[in-house]
Amino acid sequence: MTRIDEVWISDPATQKVCAALTDAGAQALFVGGCVRNALLGAPVSDIDIATDARPEQVMELSQAAALKAVPTGIDHGTITVVSGGIAHEITTFRRDVETDGRRAVVAFSDRVEEDAARRDFTMNAIYAQPDGSVLDPLNGLPDLQARHVRFIGTAANRIREDYLRSLRYFRFHAWYGDSKAGFDPDALAAIAENLEGLAGLSRERVGAEMLKLLGAPDPAPSVAAMRQAGVLAQVLPGAEDRALAPLIALEEQAGAEPEPIRRLAAIAPPEIAKTLRLSKAQLQRLTRMRDEASGTATVAELGFRYGEEGGLHETLLRCAFLEQPWSEDLRHALRAGAEADFPIKATDLIPDFTGPALGKKLAELEARWIKSGFALTREDLLGH
Repeated sequence: MTRIDEVWISDPATQKVCAALTDAGAQALFVGGCVRNALLGAPVSDIDIATDARPEQVMELSQAAALKAVPTGIDHGTITVVSGGIAHEITTFRRDVETDGRRAVVAFSDRVEEDAARRDFTMNAIYAQPDGSVLDPLNGLPDLQARHVRFIGTAANRIREDYLRSLRYFRFHAWYGDSKAGFDPDALAAIAENLEGLAGLSRERVGAEMLKLLGAPDPAPSVAAMRQAGVLAQVLPGAEDRALAPLIALEEQAGAEPEPIRRLAAIAPPEIAKTLRLSKAQLQRLTRMRDEASGTATVAELGFRYGEEGGLHETLLRCAFLEQPWSEDLRHALRAGAEADFPIKATDLIPDFTGPALGKKLAELEARWIKSGFALTREDLLGH
């Protein structure tokens, strides 16, 4: 029998949460990302537990065990139980009663099989008992081991229940799929046949899903498949992913961490990206990256203005757009700019210059200093 033997599952704080349920005769089954990632050897960040106990009973049993229970989603069957500073999302087994492509009306269930059947992908419908023993009601373990992202049941039915699952398919493939094995043809066909449903999704949900996808180690194959299936044109009309694969190759060469906003900037200009309802700060960063990547500032100037790591975003994008290779000379230029210190202060120009004229003169001298490769001294600049 397959078992999970990880530190998080044997943690006394987590075992106390399970015992609060099982000691009363209820089931406590780990499910979703914590099980999937543990079986893949990937980091586990969130702990989700499924149970046949009703939400009110989960609250009562948790409080009786001196655990903090918060009804974070009690109408949908979810209680957050905090133990040892760890949040555990406990959700009652559910089955779908009615769906409209965006949200579902659910009923509570006593059967784990029904709970599994309403999930999206087989790899997300694997459960584990408190002792780590794995329960696999839908035979998702072989798919997980093969890194095969497969819809539960009929792909078209799962998508019509929630059209966001089309985007989730590409996101999960980017994170957990085998890119060499390609994409599930049934999934791609069902996604292509249900494109119209994407229009009804909130732009916030679409934006969040896109950023999660673009945060994967290499999302380029998934984004290319999105384009081929017609999904990219639906969620980001006018977007172009031609520079994405080169960008990711450059990131690897430069040792740069995945950055979703930088990658979004590679496929969508601000006027397109803003339709995803990004935060103001995210849109400002994306706009700056696009503008500087297509601008005339030298790499050293980018390092001076944004720091070595900040200027790296624009430099990588510029190389991707221009199909130029990465070179450590670029890193050295960024570092030189980041370490440069403009030798002129406003007080050096007062009282000869004040107000707007002062700002204009400072900008003029800074431009001359940058053009000199940061070589001009304070005396050189003031003498001029």
